[in-house]
Amino acid sequence: MLEGDDAEAAVAEASRRTTSRHELSRRQNFTEISPELGQLDESAFDELLSVDPDEALALLADMNAATDERLRSLARRLAGRIMVDLARQGLAGHRSVGRLARRPLDRSQGDLDLDASLDELVAARRGRRAPDPSALVAATWERPETAVCLLVDRSGSMHGARLATATLAAAAVALRAPSACSVVAFAHDAIVVGPQGVQRDPEALVGDLLRLRGFGVTDVSLALRAAAAQLERSSAPRRLTVLLSDCRSTSGGDPVPAASALDELAIIAPEGDSDDARVLADAVGARFATVGGPTSIIEALGSALAI
Repeated sequence: MLEGDDAEAAVAEASRRTTSRHELSRRQNFTEISPELGQLDESAFDELLSVDPDEALALLADMNAATDERLRSLARRLAGRIMVDLARQGLAGHRSVGRLARRPLDRSQGDLDLDASLDELVAARRGRRAPDPSALVAATWERPETAVCLLVDRSGSMHGARLATATLAAAAVALRAPSACSVVAFAHDAIVVGPQGVQRDPEALVGDLLRLRGFGVTDVSLALRAAAAQLERSSAPRRLTVLLSDCRSTSGGDPVPAASALDELAIIAPEGDSDDARVLADAVGARFATVGGPTSIIEALGSALAI
């Protein structure tokens, strides 16, 4: 598991692999969004985003690997903003179910619980005094703290739509649990892009993931062990690992023992390429879902994070 300076070095090394403009020009809509060397037409991108958001996000992810340094820089800034904005909008409609808690009114932002506060209200009225806030009770919905480790598959199959899906998922997790999440990108190694308990700017997190081009074999067992190590640092009552991968292990050992050792596991696989992921989920009793494109990841994450 690579962390700290080693992780930064790995990200820098991975970002050296780039995609030529000639290769990018084979993508539909590329020349409309980047008509000339070093150009990115945000108006054209916004139009594509409104018509076909999954295609727009996939293309934007691929442009982050452009050999054209100016285009790569523009795409990275745009991707950070777009991914975080989309994640924030999506999360607004997917609040986790909480539980009702009662706290003293003077230490809570909840609503007054009339039944629980009745004795003090009656006593205050009889004594012709103001109620004591510390003796009043507020009822509020609280969401139990959840520590999340997001595992992002960065093997050779991760580019375009899959890479965009992963970065949008990372932005959502960073916004949902800013001080209780970790993000690990894995292939033959496991790179800790966001350590557990270290709050990272979501846009910077997105930028680092986009620099990790799809490359290498897939060691799912290593990734799961890395998640366990990250979540071990948390004292949250719920510790959830979200594995975003087709789970086609091409290196390392059997992932079942490592998956079984986790407190809770949710596997989210690409639609149409999910057979291995479903087998692993069934073997360990993990929650399972598929996503058809980048924009569907928020719904899948909402289900995984629900209490």
